[in-house]
Amino acid sequence: MAQHRRRRTTALALGVPLALTAAGGLAHGFLPGAQPRASAATTAAPAWATAAADGFASVDALGQNGTYGGRDGQIVTVRTLADLERYATASEPYVIVVAATITMNPVGKEIKVASDKTIVGSGTSGQIVGGGFFLGPGVHNVIIRNLTIRDAYQGVWNDKDHDFDAVQMDGAHHVWIDHNDLRHMADGLIDVRKDSTYVTVSWNKLSQDNKAFGIGWTENVVTDITVHHNWIRETEQRNPSTDNAAHAHLYNNFLEDVAGTDINSSYGNYARGATRMVLENSWFQGFRNPVIKDSTASIVQKGNTFVGTSGRNESGGTAFDPTTYYAYTLDRTTDVPALLKSGAGPRSSIGTTTATTKAAATTLTVAKDGSGQYSTVQAAVNAVPAGNTSRVVISVKPGTYRELVKVPSNKPHVTIQGSGSSRNDTVIVYNNASGTPKPDGSGTYGTGGSATVAVEADDFQARNLTISNDFDEKAHQNIAQQAVALRTAADKVFLDSIIVSGDQDTLLVDTASKDRLGRVYTRNSYVIGNVDFIFGRATAVIDKSVITLKKRWDGSSAGYITAPSTAANRKGILIANSTVNGDVSSASFYLGRPWHAGGDASLDPQATVRNTSLSAAVKSAPWTDMSGFSWKDDRFAEYKNSGAGAGAASADRPQLSDAQATGQEVADWLGDWTPSTS
Repeated sequence: MAQHRRRRTTALALGVPLALTAAGGLAHGFLPGAQPRASAATTAAPAWATAAADGFASVDALGQNGTYGGRDGQIVTVRTLADLERYATASEPYVIVVAATITMNPVGKEIKVASDKTIVGSGTSGQIVGGGFFLGPGVHNVIIRNLTIRDAYQGVWNDKDHDFDAVQMDGAHHVWIDHNDLRHMADGLIDVRKDSTYVTVSWNKLSQDNKAFGIGWTENVVTDITVHHNWIRETEQRNPSTDNAAHAHLYNNFLEDVAGTDINSSYGNYARGATRMVLENSWFQGFRNPVIKDSTASIVQKGNTFVGTSGRNESGGTAFDPTTYYAYTLDRTTDVPALLKSGAGPRSSIGTTTATTKAAATTLTVAKDGSGQYSTVQAAVNAVPAGNTSRVVISVKPGTYRELVKVPSNKPHVTIQGSGSSRNDTVIVYNNASGTPKPDGSGTYGTGGSATVAVEADDFQARNLTISNDFDEKAHQNIAQQAVALRTAADKVFLDSIIVSGDQDTLLVDTASKDRLGRVYTRNSYVIGNVDFIFGRATAVIDKSVITLKKRWDGSSAGYITAPSTAANRKGILIANSTVNGDVSSASFYLGRPWHAGGDASLDPQATVRNTSLSAAVKSAPWTDMSGFSWKDDRFAEYKNSGAGAGAASADRPQLSDAQATGQEVADWLGDWTPSTS
């Protein structure tokens, strides 16, 4: 076996959606179509341009200390095949932003990428059609992110004549393939061949292909590879097939064979030859032969779930400890399908260009142990100057911060961001309820006043942390039970990859006043509760997130997800592209009810739930009245939901027409605001 020099490293933002990492930052600082700007060595580059890989691609070996692509080079934006090929094959480092659909000519063309490159899609507009990329012997330090690579298919399903892959590498090392949509190619989607090593493949969608992902095809046992958080769907074989890999670490992947389609899986994860594989916390749905191995290979399985699978499911032998090489954090297996459905593939916030360069953010650090500038989050908020005009990032080190936090209206442009590898690492929590007496004897807090975190400042962001209210309902049955975890009363509030947890009235999305617009965009997050736990007057979007239903304090299952109190002629609450689940009884939860706050008949509550997977917990008549106001007099509707809790149109279950749905997209809610990390 060939020997490699290795050093244990700490990977960045492991086991969490991309939006939780620094890589999810706003792509700013260059004009679309502009010439290369000054190098990152002299000009502050956006976070997505300087992102580094996790997993085996992060390991210091073969003279390459991790995988960071073209971060030391210039940023260029390309819209043509000629420009893409020019920069991808250059000897200098580049961050190449693909800002258009580029069609390969001839079909099947694979651009020969040189070392020290980042190729990243601009938002969701970066697409490569009819070809892909090739990384040859010795090519190293390459990142391919946020692209759609598709449609080199030549009409033959098991195509032996056209080796048209999305990404192929022969003898390359230190490669990171992340957050791409790879589909419908002529041969495979990803091929890691001929002693390629130190590779990480993460957060991709692989679909509509005969061969998804091949690893190996060599007599040497040298390949080290990490494959995590990939959604492999409707592919027949090589999911992946791993041949003679020294170390193959597969975790938190979602393999799905959809019943009733023309594509049927022949096998899932396959360890061939002398492969040593660790397979952890992955979800297999409907696959035939989900896990198989040769007699000479080793597979150690931990924490995997198999639903509707059949045939071979094998393990055996000894493998290795991945933490010898890098740190990582596992997501719960039960969360994997929803997490991957919402988080895999290209992200709108990576590579998005703006016409102006924003001022560099000021960073304040918070740590309970005294290693930061402040020991509480509120102390850092207090340090933000009133009327600040540029972004202030409050970076909170891992720990539990039991405190109340308020961001007042005169402190806009504040980000509170956990610095841990997971949103579970940093927790802001308190336990006030509506009926909790104030310590000064001036009454009780009331619903809005009970919030653990209260945001009254525009352009606020929260990222990579948990905000919780752990009020004990059972112990305090004699007082009003509403207990808010997070209250927003501002415009342009961006909640990105967080957990908001409580019981009744978890997330209050409000506005500064009835006549003021307040927009809230929540993405890649979890919202947890049981009674009216997403509620308020704001124009609020819950997108690509998981809404988790909880039982009541007494163990019963009953509740309401939304309680909008929308002003007339405004947008209310939109839940889109998300998942509703939870360990509660079937048909026990309503999607929502109209909250006419204070009995205000002029309000026109609105809630739309669309393109969302609903568990069996949702009632067949999912809307209900509230405080004498009929939901049928307000605006409640669904569109193309799925899952056991979805249902056909009826008088009790209004559905939007296709024409109506075009006016109830996420962009319609957000108007002239495009949320972006900064």
